[in-house]
Amino acid sequence: MNNQQPYIKIHPDDNVCVALQNLMAGSTILMNGTTFILPEDVQAKHKFTINDLIKGQTLKMYGIVVGTAEVDLPQGAAITVHNVAHTTSPVTERQPVTHWVKPDVSHWQNFTFKGYHRKDGSVGTANYWLVFPLVFCENKNIEIIKEAISDALGCNKYHKYKAFAKIQLNQILNLSVGPDNTLFQTTSDIHRPFKNVDGVKFITHQMGCGGTRQDARTLCGLLAGYLTNPNVAGATVLSLGCQNAQYEILRDELQVRDNHFAKPLYYFDQQTLGTEDILIEESIKATLKGMSLANLQERKEAPLSKLVIGLECGGSDGFSGISANPTVGYVSDMVVTLGGTAVLAEFPELCGVEQELCNRCATDELADKFLDLMHRYEKSAILVGSGFDMNPSPGNIKDGLITDAMKSAGAAKKGGTSPITDVLDYPQKVTKTGLNLLNTPGNDVESTTALAGSGCNIILFTTGLGTPTGNPVVPVIKISSNSDLTQRMSDIIDFNAGVVIEGKLGIADAADQLLNYIIAVASGEIQAKATINEQNDFIPWKRGVSL
Repeated sequence: MNNQQPYIKIHPDDNVCVALQNLMAGSTILMNGTTFILPEDVQAKHKFTINDLIKGQTLKMYGIVVGTAEVDLPQGAAITVHNVAHTTSPVTERQPVTHWVKPDVSHWQNFTFKGYHRKDGSVGTANYWLVFPLVFCENKNIEIIKEAISDALGCNKYHKYKAFAKIQLNQILNLSVGPDNTLFQTTSDIHRPFKNVDGVKFITHQMGCGGTRQDARTLCGLLAGYLTNPNVAGATVLSLGCQNAQYEILRDELQVRDNHFAKPLYYFDQQTLGTEDILIEESIKATLKGMSLANLQERKEAPLSKLVIGLECGGSDGFSGISANPTVGYVSDMVVTLGGTAVLAEFPELCGVEQELCNRCATDELADKFLDLMHRYEKSAILVGSGFDMNPSPGNIKDGLITDAMKSAGAAKKGGTSPITDVLDYPQKVTKTGLNLLNTPGNDVESTTALAGSGCNIILFTTGLGTPTGNPVVPVIKISSNSDLTQRMSDIIDFNAGVVIEGKLGIADAADQLLNYIIAVASGEIQAKATINEQNDFIPWKRGVSL
C-alpha cells in the first residue's frame, strides 16, 4: 500500500477510490498519470469517483460491480446512499481457478500450539465444561445452577444452593478419580480448583419448543456441534421433558457428527425427576464431577494443521476491506497451506462476490450448492419484505460502506484466495480441511454462534467500529481495521490492523504477527479480550416460523 497518498485505488479496474484520511474540497488527486481537483469534501473511509459517471453506470471496487449511479456523478464526487444504489453482476458460467499461489509458510512449518487432544482427533484451544438447556423453560434453573457453582468456585453471590455446591465441590476435590480409576487426594487453589479446566460455561436460549419441528432439530444440531467442539470436554443438559427438542434428537445429531462420541454427558429431565430441588442438586453434582474429569486432561503440543479458524466481521467500516479483512484472509491462506481449516460465514455479506467464490469451488457440485443456498436465503428475505441489499447497518453506511455489494466485496477478503473445499448449510459440522463456506446470517452473534457449532476452535473477528461480541467456548480474537479504534476501545481489541492503513506494515507482515498472536491464544498463554470480558454470546439462528 502506498502510504504517501491519502487515498487508494484498490484494483486496476476500479472507478472509485477510498479516502484514507479526510480530504477537503479543492484537494489535488493524482490518478492514472493525470490530476483532478476534488469538488467536495470526502471523509476518511468513504469513496469518490475517479472519472465522470453518467446515471445508470456501474461503480467498481475490488474489480467487481458494487453499485449503480443514481444520478450523473462528476469526477471526484463523494459516494453516498443518495447517489448510488446496490447492484451486483449476474453469475455466469463457472470458470474454475486451476492454479493457486500459496503463501510462503516455510517459517511456520514446525510451529505448534498447546491444545487439548480429543478422541476424535480434533484439538481444543480451550477446555470447558458446558451447561445448557434443551428448551427455554429451563433457563431459570440454568441461572440458579450458574450462581451456585460460580459461588462455590469463588464468587460472592448468595443463593440457597450455595452451601450445597460448596459441599459437593469439597467432596470432589478431596476424592478424585485418576485415569486408571483409582482414587487419590488432590490439592488446589480455591480460585481455580480445576487447573486444567478453563471454566464452566452456562448458555441459555429462547428455543426448543413452540416453533417448527425443523427448528427443534436445527437447535439440537447446533447444540450437538457445541458438544463435539474440541474446546468442550463434556456437558450437563437440562430438559423439561415435553418440548419439541427431545434428548433423542440431540443424540441423533451427535451421531451424525461423531458416531463414537465419548465425552461425559449428563442429562436431567425435570418432569421425570420431579421437584426442582432434585433437578438442580443432581445437576450441580454432575457438573462438578464432570469438571473434575475434564481436569485430568492437559495441554499438549499440536501442529498448526489442527487449527480450525472461523472468519467473522462485525461493525465493519470503510477500512475493513483493505486492512483487517485482507490480513485475516492472508492468515486463512497460511493456515490452509499448513493443512488446517478456515470457515467463511455470513452469506448475506457474500452478495456480489458469488462469481469469484464459485470459480474457487473445488467442484461444480460445491458451486451449485453455494448458489442454491444463496438464492434460497435471499428469496426468504424478500418474502418478508427485505433483501440482501438492506444488510448494511447505519454504522456501516456512516463509515463508508454504502451498498451491500461494497460491504460484501470487502468482507469476502477474510476468505483469502485458497480453493473452497466444502460448502456447509447451518448447522453442519466441518469435516474437510481447507476453506469451507458456512451458511449463516450476517448477524454477528448468530454467526459466531454457528461457527463454534460447526467446530471452529478459534474465531477471528474483524471490526472497524468496535463490537464486544464473544462466544462461550471459542476464543474470539478482535482485529481492528484502524488504529483509532484500537486506542479508543482498547478493552475489546486484540490486534491492530490499522498499521496497514498507515503504511507501517504490509498485509503479509501483519498476518505473520497475527498468526503469532493466534498461536499464543490457542496455547492458553494469552486470553482474548472477549474471554477476559466474559462475553459469552449465544444466539441460535431460528430459520422457521413460530407456531
